[in-house]
Amino acid sequence: MSKKVVVIGGGAAGLMSAISAAENGNDVIIVEKNQKVGRKIMITGKGRCNVTNNSDVNNVLKNIPGNPKFLYSALNKFSPYDTISFFEECGVRLKTERGNRVFPVSDKASDIVDALFFSVRKHKIGIINGEAEHILTDGVAVTGVKLKKGEKIRADAVILATGGLSYPQTGSTGDGYKMAKEAGHTVEELNPSLVPLCIKENACNKLMGLSLKNVNLSVYENDGKKPIFSELGEMLFTHFGISGPLVLSASSHMHNIGENRYKCVVDLKPGLSEEQLDKRILRDFSENANRDFINSLNKLLPSKMIPVTVALSKIPKDKKVNQISYEERKRLVNVIKNFNLTVTGTRPVEEAIITRGGIRVGEINSATMESKIIKGLYFAGEIIDVDAYTGGYNLQIAFSTGFLAGSSIK
Repeated sequence: MSKKVVVIGGGAAGLMSAISAAENGNDVIIVEKNQKVGRKIMITGKGRCNVTNNSDVNNVLKNIPGNPKFLYSALNKFSPYDTISFFEECGVRLKTERGNRVFPVSDKASDIVDALFFSVRKHKIGIINGEAEHILTDGVAVTGVKLKKGEKIRADAVILATGGLSYPQTGSTGDGYKMAKEAGHTVEELNPSLVPLCIKENACNKLMGLSLKNVNLSVYENDGKKPIFSELGEMLFTHFGISGPLVLSASSHMHNIGENRYKCVVDLKPGLSEEQLDKRILRDFSENANRDFINSLNKLLPSKMIPVTVALSKIPKDKKVNQISYEERKRLVNVIKNFNLTVTGTRPVEEAIITRGGIRVGEINSATMESKIIKGLYFAGEIIDVDAYTGGYNLQIAFSTGFLAGSSIK
């Protein structure tokens, strides 16, 4: 028997859950506050949309620090391979890049949004442009949804897929948490994840705008000897600190960030050992024997990086290269291999890619995404207390939980 299903939120999780519910023969309506669906999808992957990660379920679970076991059923029901098949069957050609990241061949996120939208239309799913305010219940089960304008929509099931707090301009303003709380659910503390970092040292301000490629970023907690994160990639200096793919990934490993708790160490030349780097510096010095020190590093470092590196090495900038001692050279090698930055905090959650925290997973049936508190209430996507590293994993969570929620309504 067909059920009346209302999906609150027209993002990745909401659209997939609506399609999945409609495929089960249900009568589905999406309530979306924006004029168009898929606003946040449009800005993912810098507008290219890293749609998933071309790897198996076990690899995806390894890249989910926040409650991975909860997602076991959802990922097995709708895996990355299912995501790839879904979009290719919708006519979107995909490609796999470094780190198994999957993008549209066109490099256009709009192709992913269009595929979801056309699938919504194909399944005759209605879209109401409005803002949900309350989930209506009889104390035991869902009865409908009330919109801010006062309209009530009767429903046998409601899927709450309103996203987190990140990128509020896309509609993720946290109203789903309020509705879930009213229904009796617990919301775990909300924090930014995959977010730029604020740095103590004023060197970042001097380096603002400088993008570094093929550097290694390591993160240490409380002066620990073993890094909690260490990866090769790209990063960017900003007026407040550091950003870029490496930094966003690193941030998801950092919890309860307090002043001086975490230290970032950048290896500017990860392809060279300290001994090899010293030989390289000696070679450059031999070509610039009579030059001032500050004018001898042009082949080794980006121009913006040179004054900062010189200052940290404590070698006088006007010292002739042929007068630099072995000990001074060792200091220079150390600065280049261990560029230290002290983390003081993160940028606000509004600037984060995703939100850490959300609806407590213990209150959701992981096999169906249905609430254990209110019958007929389902959850999908970022609103749940799950989060992953960068690489297409968070969108995969949205698609997997959305598909499972929708397919569970029969």
